[in-house]
Amino acid sequence: MTDAPLDLLAPAAPARPQRRPGRADAAAGNATERIVTAITAAIVERRLMPGTKLAEQKIADIFQVSRTLVRQALNQLSRDKLVTLEPARGAFVAQPSVQEARQVFEVRQMIESAMIKRLAASITPAQVAELREHLKAEQAAVQRTDVPGRTHLLADFHVVLARMLGNEVLAEMLRDLVSRSSLISLMYQSSLSAEQSQAEHVAIVDALERGDARAATKLMLEHLDSVERNLRLHPRVDDLATALRPLATNP
Repeated sequence: MTDAPLDLLAPAAPARPQRRPGRADAAAGNATERIVTAITAAIVERRLMPGTKLAEQKIADIFQVSRTLVRQALNQLSRDKLVTLEPARGAFVAQPSVQEARQVFEVRQMIESAMIKRLAASITPAQVAELREHLKAEQAAVQRTDVPGRTHLLADFHVVLARMLGNEVLAEMLRDLVSRSSLISLMYQSSLSAEQSQAEHVAIVDALERGDARAATKLMLEHLDSVERNLRLHPRVDDLATALRPLATNP
């Protein structure tokens, strides 16, 4: 195929049959999804910090794919609010604002309170057993100070709960929100305790096993509130005098 201009006076060429998606398309889609998954995991597991530049060529070299596929992955991550695309500068791990952080947790409270209430009314013994196994994995990761592992497991707990309702749309929404919450934690986390979060998960599962919807809902809201409370969401003081006066008065 050449780049010669189209001769508008030439007879129309016969229509080509529509090409069906083939192995090349599937491979490209798989490669794009692999990049999206890897970058998301690196953010959730605190291996990529907010503001980190995501160089297309470097990512292409790592995954041995074209920059076109990398660009597709970065565009998808941008739609998921995990990556910021800046004209003439490139792609960066997003840096959510304080307002966005508050809004993300507000949405999580609305969604997860309704989710946990419904799950308490329908959870099966097999699902409780699955959650208990997840809690064991969380506890083991916390005890061995496996930061990436415990971060992934503590976040995935909420997605596992959503899947148990059999609603993949809900699970996808929650996965996106949990990923954004992890990114927010990278920027604003203070003294959040993994042990505390893990213990709160245990209490939630205990309430679910009893079928106590009210207690499960209350515990979930308290858990999310605890996570948000342990984030530094108060803007820094920009006034120079306010920032320096306490130090100037010290002997």
